[in-house]
Amino acid sequence: MAEPSSELKIRLDPEDEFTHDPGDFGNYNESMYFNVFDPTAMMGGWFRIGNRPNEGYAEVSVCLYLPDGRVGFMFARPSITHNKEMNAGGLRVDVIEPFKQLDVTYRGEVLLLSDPFEMANPRKAFRDNPKVTCEVSLRYEGVSPMYGGETVKSDGSALDIDPEKSFAKAHYEQHCAASGKMKVGNDTYEISGFGLRDKSWGPRFWQAIEWYRWCPMNFGRDFGMMLSVIGNGKGGAHQGGMVFRDGGYDLIKECKIESQWDNHDYQTALSAKVKTVSGKSYDIEGKVTSLIPLRNRRTGPDGLDLTTRITEGMTEYTCDGKIGYGLSEYLDQIVDGRPNGRTAGY
Repeated sequence: MAEPSSELKIRLDPEDEFTHDPGDFGNYNESMYFNVFDPTAMMGGWFRIGNRPNEGYAEVSVCLYLPDGRVGFMFARPSITHNKEMNAGGLRVDVIEPFKQLDVTYRGEVLLLSDPFEMANPRKAFRDNPKVTCEVSLRYEGVSPMYGGETVKSDGSALDIDPEKSFAKAHYEQHCAASGKMKVGNDTYEISGFGLRDKSWGPRFWQAIEWYRWCPMNFGRDFGMMLSVIGNGKGGAHQGGMVFRDGGYDLIKECKIESQWDNHDYQTALSAKVKTVSGKSYDIEGKVTSLIPLRNRRTGPDGLDLTTRITEGMTEYTCDGKIGYGLSEYLDQIVDGRPNGRTAGY
């Protein structure tokens, strides 16, 4: 995250772990996200709940990468009438101690996909694949400081926001350890690994960002990264993120990512070169081990159909002789049938 100017500052309080007043923004979204990857069990998953109280529903996603290559996935838009808790569609987040300990539980079903690529056509995928019961119980422990918060004016007052162009007015992240159980159908898995969580709130349209590459990863309890490259809408990109090492965050000032692709325009591997504010350099290689393509669609104010594609790849990373695991999340607006981030060279 870039340093704010003298007229702005970053604010983050323990109370931000809980829900906020959605105000009158029609597209207000309060979102909590968690991932975890177990390097011994060779499996992982991610969970997201996004409250849209002024639209009367929540966005709930559960994605489990199983050791045999199958993916358990569920997406739902359960009805909600308020923004008092993060609890909808069977997915629940409980803050035990802000910034230190949170519980994530899920009780419901997942679609069991032998070929995760089938999710490119969600209607067909849900029709042709079995649903099985699923139970998840995970305890998340923060192992790093907090990264990010809400950018506000120097006097603490909120910034003016155009909700039509907003992705979030506040966002923070944290590297974590996580442990617990996942039960998928008749199979139960013990999980002990590492991941990253984030939270954001404010007006959101998924089409407000041209494209991005978001790569969170962990190489153990005391070494992790988050790489972020975001299209700026002008042909360039904002490069950022952080390296977690020696108990603190070293901010990234340069992050260049080169991706390899298959014939679906899905990422299969990546190479990244990173330079930090402290002057350190890192070379990272990533190999996608399992990927599921997701999408969001809406009709814009001009009546045009807008499609956002998000490819979620469980990825094995190597850096400084260490092997770690995490995600490569690639968001693209689909223009003339192609992901526009790849068209831009990323």
